[in-house]
Amino acid sequence: EGFRKDVERAFGVLQARFAIIKHPFLFWDKAKIGKTMRACVILHNMIVEDERDGQYDETEFQGNRNSDEDAPVVSDDTPTYVEEIMGIRASIRDTKKHQQLKNDLMEHVWEKFGLFYA
Repeated sequence: EGFRKDVERAFGVLQARFAIIKHPFLFWDKAKIGKTMRACVILHNMIVEDERDGQYDETEFQGNRNSDEDAPVVSDDTPTYVEEIMGIRASIRDTKKHQQLKNDLMEHVWEKFGLFYA
């Protein structure tokens, strides 16, 4: 339970800092997601190191680990438009539909302009 809360807190910190993590990685493969997450963690650590030399509020880092009040809220809800986007994406990548659209387009162009070029 404690590890899960630590991971959720860390992920929430990264989401707050980097907008690319807030939005779903719908069109990426696991390798790209991993590289993006690694880059964000590295950038976050570099920012923390840079800010360490400056002034900071110590109370910001002294949270109660047993308290859920400080834990970031991460939504598990998938927006409804995501399913629609995934359906459209699958439809676009359908090779049979793609070939049919190409054939229909050629037929349409031939019917409309074929006599002018014959």
